Amino acid sequence: MKNNDWKSRLGVMYSTNPDFQYETDEVKEEETLPNEKQQLRVALDKRNRGGKMVTLITGFVGTSEDLSALGKLLKVKCGVGGSAKDGEIIIQGDFRQKVSEILRQEGFRQIKVIN
Repeated sequence: MKNNDWKSRLGVMYSTNPDFQYETDEVKEEETLPNEKQQLRVALDKRNRGGKMVTLITGFVGTSEDLSALGKLLKVKCGVGGSAKDGEIIIQGDFRQKVSEILRQEGFRQIKVIN
């Protein structure tokens, strides 16, 4: 975000202090850990999905861009749809074994497959 974005500062009073720095409530994203240090969990999930199964990958530590890129890679390799948000990747269908093999090929070492 630019420092001069006035729309994010609506409602802020004027300051005469020349050293004043406006601070936003934005939370900085964590840096992405290297693949070999990631501790991912791959599980089958059926809850709140109308009885449909999805493969759920959790435990990713990093930016949302890196999470989306990994989600896209998994969706393309499995040939199905899904999403990547809130620190987890959802792949439609039961692809636990295939996802864990793809993650190992990509350099992820600490993968726990939950049956």
